[in-house]
Amino acid sequence: MNILHIDCSPRLESHSRKLSAGIVEKLLSILPGAQVHRRDLGFEPIPHTESAYAEVLSTPATLAAAGRTADALRLAEELIQEVEAADVIVIGTPMNNFTVPSVLKAWIDQILRVGRTMKSTPAGKVGLLQDRPVFVGIASGGVFTGERANQSDFLTPYLSAVLACIGVTTVHYLPLQATAFLDDAKADELRASLIATIEPAMVNLVSSLV
Repeated sequence: MNILHIDCSPRLESHSRKLSAGIVEKLLSILPGAQVHRRDLGFEPIPHTESAYAEVLSTPATLAAAGRTADALRLAEELIQEVEAADVIVIGTPMNNFTVPSVLKAWIDQILRVGRTMKSTPAGKVGLLQDRPVFVGIASGGVFTGERANQSDFLTPYLSAVLACIGVTTVHYLPLQATAFLDDAKADELRASLIATIEPAMVNLVSSLV
């Protein structure tokens, strides 16, 4: 089994990094033979799409003429193949200004591609990739879900829509909230509690891949 582990925080000891690492650790305890492929967008951000990429994707004709091996599509193809090779995807991300950080948006802009990971139909976009479980650990300085929510959440609906666009709909969110007010001990406790809540689903989802 292959795990694609993506982190987005620029901070080495961030809450989202610790949360995603805990998720991966739990997965490896269930399937110790799994291989982990790392994509660290926080420390090694990918470039935002450039003019050559936009030109290739501007019309169906330019995209067909370029093919998958075009230089402008090389990074996108690499990132898409990482997703295709993954049986499980783990994403650790902060919530930046109510939504995903720009490094994660840059990744999204490369993996969503008409004719490759999705197709357009009269009813809307349809994913071309197989579904696979995705576990998203979110760290937020404020509170965006539950009874104490006091800020908007554009991250989870957006990311769900993005992943559904390419055919990935089995998404589990683990929100570690109010991190600005947590000491290390409380953060560790909440992180462990979050991971414990998804363990039954994780076992069921992952066992089906064996």
